Amino acid sequence: MLVITRKKGESILIGDNIEITVVKVDDGSVKLSIAAPKNITILRKELYKDVTEENKNAAHFDSSILKNIKR
Repeated sequence: MLVITRKKGESILIGDNIEITVVKVDDGSVKLSIAAPKNITILRKELYKDVTEENKNAAHFDSSILKNIKR
């Protein structure tokens, strides 16, 4: 893990084609700008985790309910 200090207007580069710039710094929050190719998916981690968990729950199948289905 890399820990780096940046000020408003400063950037970091990831590879040759992803640039993250600090746009605004407020009390307890930082606004970032991310410039990346369209084929790169950018997600907020907390939303990614929520969707992953929801997908796991949706994939859970209770086979006992099949016994209640009449043909």
